[in-house]
Amino acid sequence: MSAASAPAQTPVIGWDLGGVHVKAALVCGGRVETVVQAPCRLWRGLPALDETFAQLPDWARAPADHVVTMTGELTDCFSDRADGVAQLAGWAAAHLKGSVRIYGGRAGLLAPEYARTAAADIASANWHATAALVGRHRAHALLVDIGSTTADLIPVVGGTPAASGYSDAERLETGELVYTGVVRSHLIALCDHAPFRGRRTRLMAETFATMADVYRIIGDLPDAADQQQSADGKGKSLAESEIRLARIIGRDHGEGDPADWRALAAHFAEAQLRPLHDAAALLLSRSDLPADAPLVVCGAGRFVAERLATRLGRPAVALTDLIADRLPATGADWASTCGPAVAVALLVR
Repeated sequence: MSAASAPAQTPVIGWDLGGVHVKAALVCGGRVETVVQAPCRLWRGLPALDETFAQLPDWARAPADHVVTMTGELTDCFSDRADGVAQLAGWAAAHLKGSVRIYGGRAGLLAPEYARTAAADIASANWHATAALVGRHRAHALLVDIGSTTADLIPVVGGTPAASGYSDAERLETGELVYTGVVRSHLIALCDHAPFRGRRTRLMAETFATMADVYRIIGDLPDAADQQQSADGKGKSLAESEIRLARIIGRDHGEGDPADWRALAAHFAEAQLRPLHDAAALLLSRSDLPADAPLVVCGAGRFVAERLATRLGRPAVALTDLIADRLPATGADWASTCGPAVAVALLVR
């Protein structure tokens, strides 16, 4: 079922087709030349993917050896994951010029026509690619990839991904998938109350604000990391984020000052860190991970992963530092944000 490799001199483009972002990494001669991420409203159907593809840089539409991983198969425009895998693989085969292979994680690289049959291996296997790349550089580690929507915590043992679960459902059970991220996650999913001016207040069960607002107020979120529409469809200034945050506790912006909103935002940042800490502590208690195993950190929320490492008393090693000799002089942050796309492109050479 494995597809044949393309000639060594052919540029490689790694793809991560997600439900809200498309990520691509161009690799030439074993080095990452450039990386791109673009928003995609895939829940509206495959035409949304066409629109995003048309807006990508020219190199993304040029002939290449294309290697595709995905998470977009769980988007509700598809009837189920197998349907999503098949449709996304079919889209890749139809639109990407050159050879196209689908990353099947434990099943290896597959031709697009086998995607539906191997859907259980392909679906949301992007974490496996990043962990496999880490394994080429560290024998033992805990990969912590915190993105806009989810966090993957993957043990690497003996240079190999060693997750106890594989599917999303299995990894939710094992703590290897924590469904929280630094942009799109809703605050009400993290806690049901918060402190404000010396009092404990319940939260409104509404999607008034997201973690992008929290980290914007705190000052952690890079501007380019938030490519999605805000919760109220308005702007992304500091004041507008404070307005959205105030609503979650039933207040207007004028009822607090900047210090109040920053303190409230810090509470939600802490609330997000706690389940990540619990998941990581469980995984690090495994007997096959040595006490000095580092956290290899990446993703749009790498800054949260670094705080997690500090809390756990473990060294944090950036994924981009592991592959620094294969990255361009600028753009390492995007390589971190788009780790799975970079990984599938580097793994094939």
